[in-house]
Amino acid sequence: MFHVKTVPALTRAGADIPFKRLLSSRGLRSTVTSTSATQAEDVSSRGGAKHDSAPAELPVQPGRGGRDGRAANEISVDFDQTQGAYKSKDSLELLRSLVVFKLCSYDFLVDKNKEIMDLGKKVLGQKAFEKFMKMTFYGQFVAGEDHMAIRPLIQKNQAFGVGSVLDYSVEEDISQEEAEQKEMDSCVSAAEKQKKGEDHREKKYKAHKQFGDRRGGVTGARTYFYADEAKCDQHMETFIKCIKASGGSAMDGFSAIKMTALGRPQFLLQFSEVLVKWRRFFTFLASQQGNDSMEALEQRLELKQMQEFLTKLGAKGDFYGWFTGMKEELSGTIDMLDWNSLIDDRTKISDLLVVPNVELGELEPLLEKFTEEEEKQMKRMLQRMDVLVKHAIENNVRLMVDAEQTYFQPAISRLTLEMQRIYNKEKPVIFNTYQCYLKEAYDNVTMDVELSRREGWHFAAKLVRGAYMYQERERAKDIGYEDPINPDYESTNVMYHRCLDYVLDEIALNRNANVMVASHNEDTVKHTLRRMNELGLLPTENKVYFGQLLGMCDQISFPLGQAGFPVYKYVPYGPVNEVMPYLSRRAQENRGFMKGAQKERELLWKELKRRVASGELLYRPVY
Repeated sequence: MFHVKTVPALTRAGADIPFKRLLSSRGLRSTVTSTSATQAEDVSSRGGAKHDSAPAELPVQPGRGGRDGRAANEISVDFDQTQGAYKSKDSLELLRSLVVFKLCSYDFLVDKNKEIMDLGKKVLGQKAFEKFMKMTFYGQFVAGEDHMAIRPLIQKNQAFGVGSVLDYSVEEDISQEEAEQKEMDSCVSAAEKQKKGEDHREKKYKAHKQFGDRRGGVTGARTYFYADEAKCDQHMETFIKCIKASGGSAMDGFSAIKMTALGRPQFLLQFSEVLVKWRRFFTFLASQQGNDSMEALEQRLELKQMQEFLTKLGAKGDFYGWFTGMKEELSGTIDMLDWNSLIDDRTKISDLLVVPNVELGELEPLLEKFTEEEEKQMKRMLQRMDVLVKHAIENNVRLMVDAEQTYFQPAISRLTLEMQRIYNKEKPVIFNTYQCYLKEAYDNVTMDVELSRREGWHFAAKLVRGAYMYQERERAKDIGYEDPINPDYESTNVMYHRCLDYVLDEIALNRNANVMVASHNEDTVKHTLRRMNELGLLPTENKVYFGQLLGMCDQISFPLGQAGFPVYKYVPYGPVNEVMPYLSRRAQENRGFMKGAQKERELLWKELKRRVASGELLYRPVY
């Protein structure tokens, strides 16, 4: 028997503020304790891209907005010309890069890097150790200690055509046991702690102590653990300072933020499970109508057939009315986007967390009850996000919302999308991040592009390969759910280019989409340039951006910038001691990266030898 319980979530009329406006300025007045926010009432994962050699020439696929011939004003970029690539660096900086990259290729040094740094601190003393780090690893990958110290580097890069995505990279240095305890405390609700026995929550979207330390197996991305609401307010204030620094240091800057820093992750886990279960229910109904072989965006439900099918199962309720009440004109069919909009008018955060249970045949709350404090904590996360967006707009800065683990990501993406619907109407302010090593990446990109097209706002995306592969695979295997990651690096490459081509075609069609190609893979960059030439997309339109990490792949970033393309470095900053956890994992990432980046080291040596031969060893950048 399939019975639909009457729940407030499905009520279309009500005095409360609906979900799609919970994130708007009326829905979110500052209960957040932020002095900056009160005064101001009135922009992997790191790419994590492995530098493997893809095929030298990737085929140019005809796009939806493509044309047969190449543009007359075709622009090409030479990534082998060292003088231009490194003219922003003096010779000591080139030598430092070579030394650091070489050290990162030794497994022993990388595996024991934390112990070695701790020993170095004891032997050298604090001041000498910090000076040594600034001459080597810290100086290579981190811009400086605070927003004032980083300005010279930002301004120098900008003078040579490269912008900045500021990323305050301080990370709490806690033990694995502390991290696990914090994660379990912050991801399990009061009701779940009291309830004993089995429940209907899915394993993937529940906290598991053995994976409570989310730093394990992660390359590059910093990690936040929830302590309390005051700590989240501190994180918000830090992001506000970062936004102001971005606005004060450069025009059209970016600032990176992480949603797990802004609130209790319990909500992200639970909301992600709800979103996935509703989408799965749509797919189930579509399969009953013979649409299961289609791509997600092409699947459509005949509403009358859906009503008849559910009624035969014994369901009670006017399902047709769910949708006819939403739109004055309805064709009689709905797609995934129409289905997703069921959530827009829910009035309380706890009312969002209602799911269809196919096995039991009923709609049911994900949890039996929520405490008043949990409801407030969930709203505060949205409030903090709203405060940050307002500051970004005031400072002419774009927000880059980083991607995180797949058990958080559906909620993060949906909340980011809701912000885009509100604030990306006039121009792209908020960028969502899509990890292309995920099997569902293309479906996610195409659905969000289609929604932006229907509603008339600016789609804005950062495409990365992904930063959580090892952790995600191990978690899926040990806990027992499907591995969400593509099977190999080549299939991730295919997914990346497929998503990229789709967005480039959308830009060519209506110039209302924007994408940052966040990749260290030279072939991906070349592929993007070929597609831009084919589609007639000019770099001066500022619709296609490129991004790499500070201290890496300068032979890609600076030639692009000097050719007129908008290109940005992810610029970490923070005090030396407090950035040590970030640097430790950066060494882990660079081990694999640098083993496959022989070309970069060869180009650095080539430029050094050229300077020696031409008498330019003492070269100083002029800007």
